[in-house]
Amino acid sequence: MPRAFRTAAGITGLGLLLIVMAAAIFGPFLAPYDPQVFHPTNRLEGPSAAHWLGTDQFGRDLLSRILNGAPSTIFFGLGATLFGVGAGSVIGVIAGTAGGWIDSIIMRILDGLLAVPELLFTLLIVTFLGGGMGQAMLAVAVAFTPGMARIARSSVLSIRTREYVLAAVARGEPSRYIILREVLPNAISPIIVESTIRVAFAIMIGATLGFLGLGAQPPSTEWGLMVAEARQFMFRNAWTVAVPGIAIAMAAMGFNLFGDALRDSLDPKRNE
Repeated sequence: MPRAFRTAAGITGLGLLLIVMAAAIFGPFLAPYDPQVFHPTNRLEGPSAAHWLGTDQFGRDLLSRILNGAPSTIFFGLGATLFGVGAGSVIGVIAGTAGGWIDSIIMRILDGLLAVPELLFTLLIVTFLGGGMGQAMLAVAVAFTPGMARIARSSVLSIRTREYVLAAVARGEPSRYIILREVLPNAISPIIVESTIRVAFAIMIGATLGFLGLGAQPPSTEWGLMVAEARQFMFRNAWTVAVPGIAIAMAAMGFNLFGDALRDSLDPKRNE
């Protein structure tokens, strides 16, 4: 195991990541109760032997709802990041390899988009597209694209002047060969690291959109929507808000710490 993953932060990040991914994959099968069935006699109960994390305003088991909502919450972050990183990387590679006026035009457009904060950009897009998980995921992906394009371009530009790339050019290798075999394999590390960290941001933005009613819609068990539905009862039973809030924080922290450890493990200067 790389040294970065043997630190306290690396171990914590890896542990949290394993927990949230296990919940995302197996959560609905492990839920002890139906997350949608009302139990009026069990409203707003605290943790107990029957309900380990308590119940919400309708008597629904919070543990079951957290486990059932894990796939939509986690895979929202993964999906939005995947599309945003994919589109941004393609644009960045084109700008970095083409150079000249193509690079200049692409970068000026990206500079204009990057002037708008990502959360505000996402809100503008999802307001135009309408609420829903699919629209919210597309909005986050579009908001991530400019930043990822700049990172991919910077990585490509740093690789283009390396000796092995110049040697391939001197041998007369075609551009496709140089990009696919020499540039991309060596430029991919920063993109992977940034992607891992951006999953955490995507999860938090998705939860924010769910809280605002612009993301997941009832009866979804997405964690941000759970916080929104329970906020009026937080003074009667804080667990109804704390449980999904802690779940969001654990997921974001897990991906963040894992990304930091991955960055350190791929940095040769930190491994000397």
